[in-house]
Amino acid sequence: MRPCVLRRRPDGLRLQLTRCVSVLALAAALATAPVRAEALDLFGWLPFGSKSSDDEQGQPAVVDPLPYTASLRVSGGPPELETALTGSSELLSQGDRLPSGEAGLIARAVSDFERLVGRLYVEGYYAGTVNIRVAGLDLQQALAAPSLPGPRPVPVTISVDPGPLFTFGTIAITPADDAAQGAGTVFDGASYGLVRGETANSEKILRAERAIVADLKAAGYPFARISRREIVADHDTNRLDVRLSVAAGRAARFGEVSVSGAEATDPDFIVTQAMLPVGGAYSPAEIDRATERLNELGIFSSVRIVPADSITPDGLLPVTIEVSERKRNVIGVGANWSSSEGFGVESYWRRRNLFGRGELLSLEGSVGRIGDNSLSDLEYSARIAFEKPGAFGPQTRFTTSLGARQEVPDAYRSRSITADAFYERDVTDELSVKFGGEVQFADERDVFGNETYLLTGVIGQVTYDTRDDPLNPTKGINALLFAEPAYDIQGANAMLFTRGQISAYRALDDAARFVLAGRLGAGSIIAPSVRSIPAARRFFSGGGGSIRGYAYRNVGPRRNGEVTGGRSFVEASGEIRMKATETIGLVGFVDAGNSFDAMYPDFSQGLKVGVGAGLRYFTPVGPLRFDIAVPLDPEKDDPDFAIYVGLSQAF
Repeated sequence: MRPCVLRRRPDGLRLQLTRCVSVLALAAALATAPVRAEALDLFGWLPFGSKSSDDEQGQPAVVDPLPYTASLRVSGGPPELETALTGSSELLSQGDRLPSGEAGLIARAVSDFERLVGRLYVEGYYAGTVNIRVAGLDLQQALAAPSLPGPRPVPVTISVDPGPLFTFGTIAITPADDAAQGAGTVFDGASYGLVRGETANSEKILRAERAIVADLKAAGYPFARISRREIVADHDTNRLDVRLSVAAGRAARFGEVSVSGAEATDPDFIVTQAMLPVGGAYSPAEIDRATERLNELGIFSSVRIVPADSITPDGLLPVTIEVSERKRNVIGVGANWSSSEGFGVESYWRRRNLFGRGELLSLEGSVGRIGDNSLSDLEYSARIAFEKPGAFGPQTRFTTSLGARQEVPDAYRSRSITADAFYERDVTDELSVKFGGEVQFADERDVFGNETYLLTGVIGQVTYDTRDDPLNPTKGINALLFAEPAYDIQGANAMLFTRGQISAYRALDDAARFVLAGRLGAGSIIAPSVRSIPAARRFFSGGGGSIRGYAYRNVGPRRNGEVTGGRSFVEASGEIRMKATETIGLVGFVDAGNSFDAMYPDFSQGLKVGVGAGLRYFTPVGPLRFDIAVPLDPEKDDPDFAIYVGLSQAF
């Protein structure tokens, strides 16, 4: 590549561009780089960083701090340009962090010069003048002076004349080798955002280069590059001519896959789970998918797939999977609270990578409805679970568990023991299926009296998930279909459990600060009667995750004033989510639904509706949620309002 030719003029470090290679990247990087980074401060608690004790702001103590005042004057250009320049200036944005002595102030001014020139390029101004004066001296004089004259704080003035706005002139993107010529990619500038007559932002050129190289790599050329870049600013016509030469290099196929960094994990297991198509055409998308598959195992803190530096004579490109393993033993605790359901705690112990092939052993326990209840009225559960990924080949899992629990909502008391086993398969990145069976013994007391059940069932489940973030989605859908034919050996009754749910999300603006979220769910149990179904398996509505505002599992058909649970249900929720700041969000919502005695929803019985609003505090591990909801048609045991606190969005 040809180097940049920059001409410096004596009238205050004026910078003009004639031919440039790396200055565009440097300019964009300096102009857009964050000026300051902080650790997450969660109400004084720093879970992902710590403040230094050097000063109250957590910044390192400055030796010989030098106070100064800074001002910016922009001659011409739109108001948005001055805002952009102000945001790029360290002298202005970091005025509360004093530099170390005169040398520190001058260094900050020199850095600002580069940043401001870079911002001008980003905005499309290539003939601008940036003049920074420190204590009345221009930068060249300040650099040569033994000390800065004048008063303290030191006055610093920044003068910017952006000059004319440049537009694109000639755009030429040509292949530099036979491979690029025959790669099948059409190097049309307009298709890469370089359009004659449009504003000549430097970022557009960089984006175009990245897109061209990405297209060639996607076509199987791992070492594609921009071999020559020629940028010419014509100051007579205020046009920027762009000429790029593209070298594709050799096409490659995936070669031998090796592993580094594995200690407890079997390297062959890693290679198998990555599913890189050895012998197939090189593809960055395949590398991304393989990386995601390995990360989803949950046993690595980092995964990198690194291609070799060269292609073998037979066209193969070896790759190395570099992994760093996570700690194998994990202990976790959690808590939740709502005004209608009380306080709950849970904990777990997990052993990752049990036998070196991604296995997971979990011991889990929880206690719920803690409050005024006696010990016998608490809800609790205990469970041991085992998961083996890749049990039947890549993208499959085998899971099994044994658990016991007690549930004590207002409508019933249930004690149960459940054993299950499942085969799971990821059909695509979005679609997964699950098949298996379970055996459950339940001892229950409800409005019908005491009953025992011994259920055996065969379970099938299909999940489709395109959400961009499971904890805080802004687009996509999440759908689930579940079916279980079961037989109660105690009561000699056959039954079929079915349910489905779909949630959808849509951002109303490009920044996803306003998001509409909706959820619809329904279910049916084909059984002789409500009484023949275990109470814990009937459909109840109300409470968090259902119809907020109503008491937990307190919505549905009643007998002698007590909720019995139903053989069908339907529920719907709608939310408008607004991100007020980077850390604070507001939510308004409405929930509606009901459970019915009939095997299919009977809308003649009407729907219960709850409305409310919520607050979100966004953290790196998901939004902290605080909701308050009011039931519009409360019945016995329903509160006047209910409060819910948890982690992640409601759905």
